[in-house]
Amino acid sequence: MRLELIAASDNDLTFARDLTRRAMLPYYREFDLLWIEQAFDEAWGWREQWLVVEDGTLLGFCSLSQDRQALFIRELHLLPEHRGRGVGSWVLEELAGWAALRHLPLLRLMVFKSNPARQLYLRRGFTEMGEDECFVRMQRSTDCA
Repeated sequence: MRLELIAASDNDLTFARDLTRRAMLPYYREFDLLWIEQAFDEAWGWREQWLVVEDGTLLGFCSLSQDRQALFIRELHLLPEHRGRGVGSWVLEELAGWAALRHLPLLRLMVFKSNPARQLYLRRGFTEMGEDECFVRMQRSTDCA
């Protein structure tokens, strides 16, 4: 497996939006939330967007932001046929390394309470920091912490 994160361009917006919508719509319905495509498109402009690629094959994407303390994973989605084979774990470890290189002590994310990815995050060293009606806030320390 030769994985890499490659900077996304505006040409990748449709792929990323469609993948996110397909992955998240069941949770939006479960928690009676409204999916707004315009909000996704607006966030595309101010977040860091990265494609998950293996030997030239597009597997998914992730969207990031940061503040003074943390690199924040806003989105992390893989095409269904590429889930369950370690790609998500690889991305999480890669992003923890990026956070450390940026001298950020934390890697953070939010996940829907019922999303099975929550277990992946726990296995990869994230701890649950709080929750609301829909989401669990999670974080893990980086090597610079």
